[in-house]
Amino acid sequence: MSKRSEIIDGNMADKSAYGLVYTEILGWIDLGHAQGTDIRNLWAQMLRGECQSGSTYNVTYKQSMVSPGRRLTVGKSITWRLKKGLPYYKKKSIALAMMLTVAQRFERLQGTVPFSWATDSGFSAEDLVSDLLGFYRVIACMNNVFGYLKPVSKKEALRRWDHYGKSGSWKNENFKPLLFPDPERFPNGKPYFGELPDFMKTVTPYNGLSSGDVDLIDPNRGFVHFLTRE
Repeated sequence: MSKRSEIIDGNMADKSAYGLVYTEILGWIDLGHAQGTDIRNLWAQMLRGECQSGSTYNVTYKQSMVSPGRRLTVGKSITWRLKKGLPYYKKKSIALAMMLTVAQRFERLQGTVPFSWATDSGFSAEDLVSDLLGFYRVIACMNNVFGYLKPVSKKEALRRWDHYGKSGSWKNENFKPLLFPDPERFPNGKPYFGELPDFMKTVTPYNGLSSGDVDLIDPNRGFVHFLTRE
């Protein structure tokens, strides 16, 4: 659940691990989601799997959230078994398909009771597009990606937040950017869906489950982990 207090100046986006920025190309971006930590973990599993014995290996992708009282972690995950030796392009395609699948399920989970009582984050305007940005930042090794996304100043971002309302009140159930026109320039403007930049269209999600390269070991798992207190 993004908050107004988390909004930072756009020129800090490439250097910040957390916060909320507004970009003219992708709309609101949650910098935590956009770090791509989930994809780095998945890719590391693939690299380790290629070094193991045997002809196949398992990889698990997950997304989770911590409860407001920080007493438990709740999330969604899937586990696929991959054939060793798949080409680089196919592994990228598999990683994207796993992320897209779990991200949709996880956002849907956040929108259900009792989670919706505590957060409006399910399919918040920035969530899915931020996940996708994180994927491409890792896969394409893009360190200065925000130069292409036209982030705005904190003042301009706050102006949009105050005019249109919090980002969580606008739901976006796909991976296209939801854009909010500058209310100073377009006082009668309304949010609309934009187009992804070309660099965020270069990988096609994997759909060859009948090929024998991939088996679904655990196609849809929900989990709850209770956190211990020191």
